[in-house]
Amino acid sequence: MSEYILSYLSTLGLVGLLVGVFIESMGVPFPGGIMVILTGLLVHQGQLEFSRAILATLFGYTGGSLAAYLIGRNLGQPFFARVGAFLHISPERFEQAQSLLDRSAPAFIIFGRFLPGLSNLTPYIAGVSRISLPYFLFYNAIFTLGWGVLYLLVGMFFGHNYQLLAPYLNTKLPLLGLALLGSYLAYVFIRNFYRNRVKN
Repeated sequence: MSEYILSYLSTLGLVGLLVGVFIESMGVPFPGGIMVILTGLLVHQGQLEFSRAILATLFGYTGGSLAAYLIGRNLGQPFFARVGAFLHISPERFEQAQSLLDRSAPAFIIFGRFLPGLSNLTPYIAGVSRISLPYFLFYNAIFTLGWGVLYLLVGMFFGHNYQLLAPYLNTKLPLLGLALLGSYLAYVFIRNFYRNRVKN
């Protein structure tokens, strides 16, 4: 599969990367992350420039996230009841994602993308919740830059050992995201707890 993606990227270049990342950011099952890693390999080989690769990743991911956000905002929760099976979204998972967003919208937007089973819901839930568009785009950009730079660097420095790294990325990175999200939520809970005690 990686050979096919490399051929695709070598032929279409940054336009192919932008399209692939756009599709993944909408929550459609697609190897967009693998494409970014393999793009890093092409950057390491001198076939593409890092700055242009990160811009293509940023624009592609932002465009797809924006489209998903607008779908959620304009079509609402009934839409997901009809197409949830296609996007692998059960009613229980939808409620779980909504609960996480209610606790901390920034943490959900930034770290929710790292969580298996919730990553494809992040922009849709933000739209359904009618979070302001600039607010969503700001925190989505923070995630996109971190994710894009990380995956490009992995491809640049370890791309030729991709087969060894792929299982690590698929299992450890979501756990890291979960740990960061848990830490942030714990911080918010403790801060609010002490604020309430001071007020009382």
